[in-house]
Amino acid sequence: MEMFPKEYDLLTRKQSLPKNGRLTSLSPFLDSNNLIRVGGRLKNSFYTFDTKHPILLCSKHHLTHLIFGMYHSTLLHGGPQLLLANIRHTYWVLGGRNLAKKILHKCMRCARFRPKYIQPIMADLPTDRTNLEFPFITTGIDYAGPVMIANRKGRGCTLLKSYILICVCFAVKAVHLELVTDLSKEAFLAALARFTARRGKPRCIHADNSTTFVGGFNELNSFLSNNSDAIQSSMNEQGIDFKFIPPYSPHFGGLWESAVKSVKHHLRRTLGLAHLTYEEMTTCLIQIEAILNSRPLVPISSDPSDLSCLTPAHFLIGRPLLSVPHNVIDHNANISRLQRFQRVEALKQHFWRRFSNEYVCSLQQRSKWRSSRGQLQEGDLVLLKDASQPPLLWLMGRVTAIEPSSDGLARIVQVNTRKGLLRRAYQNLCLLPKN
Repeated sequence: MEMFPKEYDLLTRKQSLPKNGRLTSLSPFLDSNNLIRVGGRLKNSFYTFDTKHPILLCSKHHLTHLIFGMYHSTLLHGGPQLLLANIRHTYWVLGGRNLAKKILHKCMRCARFRPKYIQPIMADLPTDRTNLEFPFITTGIDYAGPVMIANRKGRGCTLLKSYILICVCFAVKAVHLELVTDLSKEAFLAALARFTARRGKPRCIHADNSTTFVGGFNELNSFLSNNSDAIQSSMNEQGIDFKFIPPYSPHFGGLWESAVKSVKHHLRRTLGLAHLTYEEMTTCLIQIEAILNSRPLVPISSDPSDLSCLTPAHFLIGRPLLSVPHNVIDHNANISRLQRFQRVEALKQHFWRRFSNEYVCSLQQRSKWRSSRGQLQEGDLVLLKDASQPPLLWLMGRVTAIEPSSDGLARIVQVNTRKGLLRRAYQNLCLLPKN
């Protein structure tokens, strides 16, 4: 009477329904309880009366939602097809397929088993990625390993764990590799000192957050968790800004994660099952470093007189460790009239011009995450993804603060959970349905 008032009135007076009405194709009739049932074409079948003539319902009514919710629980949270097939043995629901999907979408338990992650559009490149300064001014670091090295040559040698410290330049993707024999603060600072002595002191270092490795590699997690504060204070004393990416968000450090993948690619094909000594492994890593620094940043240009491609190695030569930047030299100036040091500087600046004209322009396109999927607001209830636990054991929390980026879109939020206030990226959050 609420959802089909005109049709109910016509059926009560035993009049025919309009030819273009929404119920005409179902041949409805009133039963002894004054319920509208489907006449249909199954009158001569062997099914029960409820199956042959199901009760007619509208998907917009609250009673229909309650019936679908009851069946959904009875069927142990089955899918929309199963839900609709069972309901049609008793009820014929107009718009039932969409309602079945809606019930599943709003079911809290189903949402926890099939979490949908929020994916914002790919962010703009940070300033450090396009800043035309010297290599390794801004650096990203990461550990790879462990790799096994032999303590000596010959039979009976002992295998020792060692790790590879990978340093990547934000501007030109140049790579620097250091072999580290143990995971300690002293070994890390010593490797960083070797890097600084050979490449110059960086202004800023970006690194993985200590909790990035939880569930992946416990030794790295323990090392970073116990020494991150001490390392950060040591870097501050040297005038180096040490920054961490958000927890559980390795895609924020995609630059050095890609370098780790490239190093492992060459290392697997070089080592095989062999175990090298410290000197042999160091030599192998330096050769891999040279190979990675010789890879083209952009395809070779179409100019027939240009026989070389732009590589990271072009930017690693010709700069003393404590030198200061020179003034920009006009590229139209006659190079034969310049002084000797100005000629060298002109060659270096030639590579920087190629860098800005060829390489930086190739970074315009977004390779993935071209559009945003979902958005969070303060007060939303979310699940925190934990790869080491099943979905039902994931932490539940409420968004308390949103941290917008420079482009106005938020990618990091603060979530209040039973373990306290946590900072997470959108990709690790699953928005729960609102009742």
